[in-house]
Amino acid sequence: MCVCLMQGIAAAGPPNFVVIFTDDQGYQDVGCFGSPDIRTPRLDAMAREGMKFTNFYAQPICGPSRAALMTGCYPLRVAERGHTKQIHPILHEDEITIAEVLKTQGYATACFGKWDLAKHTQTGFFPDLLPTGQGFDYFYGTPTSNDRVANLYRNKELIDPDSDMATLTQRYTDEAISFIEQNQDQPFFVYIPHTMPHTRLDASQAFKGKSKRGLYGDVIEEIDFNVGRILDTLSELKLADNTYVLFTSDNGPWLVKNKGHVDGHRPSDHGGSAGPLRSGKVSSFEGGVRVPAILWGPDKVPAGTVCDSIATTMDVMPTLAALAGADVPSDRVIDGEDIRHLFHGEFDQADPDKAFFYYLRVHLQAVRQGKWKLHLPREKEPIGVAPFSRNSHIAPKDRIGFESPFLVDLQNDLGETTNVAAENPQVVERLLGLAESMREDLGDFDRVGTNMRFFDPLDARPTKPPVPAPAARKGKSSHSGK
Repeated sequence: MCVCLMQGIAAAGPPNFVVIFTDDQGYQDVGCFGSPDIRTPRLDAMAREGMKFTNFYAQPICGPSRAALMTGCYPLRVAERGHTKQIHPILHEDEITIAEVLKTQGYATACFGKWDLAKHTQTGFFPDLLPTGQGFDYFYGTPTSNDRVANLYRNKELIDPDSDMATLTQRYTDEAISFIEQNQDQPFFVYIPHTMPHTRLDASQAFKGKSKRGLYGDVIEEIDFNVGRILDTLSELKLADNTYVLFTSDNGPWLVKNKGHVDGHRPSDHGGSAGPLRSGKVSSFEGGVRVPAILWGPDKVPAGTVCDSIATTMDVMPTLAALAGADVPSDRVIDGEDIRHLFHGEFDQADPDKAFFYYLRVHLQAVRQGKWKLHLPREKEPIGVAPFSRNSHIAPKDRIGFESPFLVDLQNDLGETTNVAAENPQVVERLLGLAESMREDLGDFDRVGTNMRFFDPLDARPTKPPVPAPAARKGKSSHSGK
């Protein structure tokens, strides 16, 4: 970015941030990412006016993905209440969230939508671990997924039990717009983790029955419309030139909601589409973790650009901190990195050696660097990923193991079909070395890494990640992965 533009941003004061985080929206479930039958005119315009990320990564399941976004860390690294590595992390109060980092610079902070970091339940969660206990000034949303009901809270007060699912997308947006209007004279961080398209699905009467893709498409099209309302508000308040808006999803599409676990394409399918990517949610194939991402920021983000560099939700915290002039925590490992250069179109500054590690639960399954992705040897039903060892979320053809390292050239094989390990032994050796280094640092199913965090007193540091005992995982709400 040129010096004059940087000076202009500084003169305007710290920038505002809006992060819109949908739930289970597949890589291809946006028009500009190739959807043939879901209309997303506002998101498509957002990409034309800003930047589209084609190699943007989240985590394979809802709760871990939110922990990664909030802390800038792989979920296995973060400390949890009670020292167990839950399927959906119960974020320890001593973890430092992006909201807490931004508040050091005077930001007003608010969360509108699904939290899922205070226990994966609508009723038995920890009230002190809701957003208002983790750095947010205001919370309007629901504690976790809408598997059966969505109880709506304002801060810690239940205001609408079993709320009408069809109204949530608009209500979250109404509240977010009100917060922006009330805080337009100070920097703000607005986090909108939408409840949908995680099922159960519903849409308001203005959108229901309007999409060629059925109810799933209706939901996406309503989210698109409400993204537009946020952008319009920023423009009307003359805040657009000093605001970054990031739109992305928490993981890949929920294929179990489609007949035969196919990539979603029929009106009756309630799950999404990963398009050219293999598999979906609860998978370490690309379809489970590579998600659509669009960045908008007039006069800051170069219009009509496409970023092919590897970026992740973990990069959001250190990047927004740097843009705000805040410091990230220095007393702990942060996995994400400052990618302002990507935000501003300086792609030549991207780190060519950046690696991404694919963890499912507490099991390291693959590593990517550049165009190369190496699936590590594993059993068909691996330990360390329970209760997903027999993974009903993905198609039977993807419920496989690897007897030996399986190397993929993602530049030429997005479907991850062909093993080119034999032709590239040096690449395999390098990526195996990266994986082993990460095991030492972060851990794996059979070991606790040097920098895995435990904030509560322990009689002795565990040698294996402390997953809950089987009895603790009984009951649909605690192990569904929803």
